[in-house]
Amino acid sequence: MGRSRKLHIGIMGAGAIGGYVGGRLALSGRTDVTMVGRRPLADEIASRGLTIREFDSEDHVAPAQLRIEEDPQALCSCDVVFCCVKSGATAQVARALAEALGPATVIVSLQNGLRNPSVLRAAMPNNATLPAVVSFNVILRDGATFHLTTSGPLMIETRASGVDQPWVDALRAAGLEVDEVRPLDPELWTKLLVNLNNAVSGLSGAPTRDMLLSRNYRRVIAKLLDEALDVLQAAQIRPANFRGVPLRAMSFIMKLPTPIVRVVVRAQLRVDPEARASMWTDLERRRPTEVDFLNGEIVRLAEQHGLDAPINRRIVELVHEAEREASGSPQMSAETLLHLLGEK
Repeated sequence: MGRSRKLHIGIMGAGAIGGYVGGRLALSGRTDVTMVGRRPLADEIASRGLTIREFDSEDHVAPAQLRIEEDPQALCSCDVVFCCVKSGATAQVARALAEALGPATVIVSLQNGLRNPSVLRAAMPNNATLPAVVSFNVILRDGATFHLTTSGPLMIETRASGVDQPWVDALRAAGLEVDEVRPLDPELWTKLLVNLNNAVSGLSGAPTRDMLLSRNYRRVIAKLLDEALDVLQAAQIRPANFRGVPLRAMSFIMKLPTPIVRVVVRAQLRVDPEARASMWTDLERRRPTEVDFLNGEIVRLAEQHGLDAPINRRIVELVHEAEREASGSPQMSAETLLHLLGEK
C-alpha cells in the first residue's frame, strides 16, 4: 500500500464497533472509508450520515464523507478491512470476503472471542489476517448514533516489519488509542475473561456501571471469573493483566465493599451511565448472542482438560433460554441469578 494516495479502509459489519471506527476514520479525512452493513442502517447513513458521540463531544459524519453498501464486493479495492461482525457470522462473512478481496488486502479482526482470526485465515490463506482486542465499548443508538461508553485502547498484533504502520497511523490520526502488541494471545484471553460479564448484562438488563456497583451482581461476575481462571490455570494458559491488574486481584476487588470498588473502577476506566454489553443489545433486538464464543469457550476448554465449568455452563443455558423466549432481556435480579447458579 503506497503513500501516494489515500488509504482505502473497509469496515465489514457497520454495527456498534464498526460504525464507530469507520466514523472516526471518516472524520479524520485521511482515508477513504467504505462500510458494509445491513439495509436499514445503510439507508440511514447513506441519507443522513452518522453521529459519533463520546463522553464530552459529539461529531457528525456527512453522507459524502464515507460510502456505505450492503454487498461485500464494495470492499474489493480496500487496503485494509476491519472485520466487525458477530462471531456467529464470521464463517459466512469470510467466504464473502474471500470472493471480494485480493491477496494484498490486510484483514483485522475487531471481534469478541478467540476463534475469528483462524476462521478468517482459513478462508483467505493468502491474506495477512491480524487479531485485535477492542477494549472500549460502543452502543448503537437510534439515528445511526455510535455512542462510546467506556474508555480503552485498540490493541493489534501488527507485523514486526513495520508494513502495517500507514494504517495504524491512520487510526491514531482518527483519535483512536492504538497499542501494538506481540503476541496478542494473552490479551485475547483477558478480553474473553472480562467479557464473561456480558451474559450478566444481557440477563439482567443492568447498565455496566450499575452492575459494577451492585454487590450481588459483582458476586455473580466473580464466580464466573474465578471458575474460568481455574480452568485456564489447569490448561496452563496465562492471561495478561487487565489495565495493570492481575485478574485474580480483580476477582478479589469484586468481593470488596462497594465504596472501595467505586474508587477502583473510577481509577481504572471511564464508564458512561448508559454503557451496556452487546449481549443485552442482542437480546433486546431478538438476535443470537455470542455467549457460545465467550462463556462457552470456558466450558469447552474445561471439557478438553477433563474438567467441568458448571457456573459458566449454566450461564450459557440461561442466555440460550432467553434467546428462545425472544422477548428481550429477562431482567433478572442479582439474587435470582445467584439462586439459578446454585447459591444457597
